Amino acid sequence: MTALSFDENGVDVVYEGTEFRLEKELIEEATEKAYPDVTDHEVLKIVEKDPSLSGEPRQIADIIR
Repeated sequence: MTALSFDENGVDVVYEGTEFRLEKELIEEATEKAYPDVTDHEVLKIVEKDPSLSGEPRQIADIIR
């Protein structure tokens, strides 16, 4: 399972026991969208090759409120 923790400057990720950070600029480049408009599902797709997506995608802007 992958854990994502969002803040205004990026995402802290725990993937297969490894912790790392995806900075806001990297996420914007990868998705070609403004950081607040990116969804949690899109971030998960950056981290995992074939993620198990459940529920409705949520924009980062809504998550960090």
